[in-house]
Amino acid sequence: MNTDFYKQLENNPVIAAVKDEEGLEACCGNQEVRVIFVLYGNVCSIGRIVGKLKEAGKTVLVHVDLIEGLSGKEIVAEFIRSHTEADGIISTKPSLIKKARECGLYTVLRVFILDSMSFKNVARQTVAAGPDMLEMLPGVMPKIIQKVRKNVKIPVIAGGLISDKEDVIEALSAGAISVSTTNPAVWEM
Repeated sequence: MNTDFYKQLENNPVIAAVKDEEGLEACCGNQEVRVIFVLYGNVCSIGRIVGKLKEAGKTVLVHVDLIEGLSGKEIVAEFIRSHTEADGIISTKPSLIKKARECGLYTVLRVFILDSMSFKNVARQTVAAGPDMLEMLPGVMPKIIQKVRKNVKIPVIAGGLISDKEDVIEALSAGAISVSTTNPAVWEM
């Protein structure tokens, strides 16, 4: 994993997650926002979306599970590598994470911690996929963030339901390296 990417997150721990064209424009015009998670688009538009963000000097990761027209097959990682300028991918699928690493992309495994069974599976999934980072949702559970950090050997991003400065501070204090949010007001923090 590129230590420059870690440093970017440590220096500016709020990741802007964009879900529409309005969010895209807001990110491109905000110099404080350095890392972007793209949560929308389709197979025809993703190259343009990523290109616009790269022109604005951003580090871009595409949540491939949310892009219309892309399958859950490993070829998705090769498509992102060869047809976009994306720096990495986000996925809930360990096989896609493994393939993306082979392609030289940054990788973020997204997991949903909904109950004790999903909590127990996080360490196993992380080992199987070998991601650079783990994005844990919802990100407003400081106690669970601490427990996950103890069980995995990679940085944790807190995502989902992050809505104000207090949520950001609690997640970072609990051990998250950064937070991801679609809330433009939080991007400014």
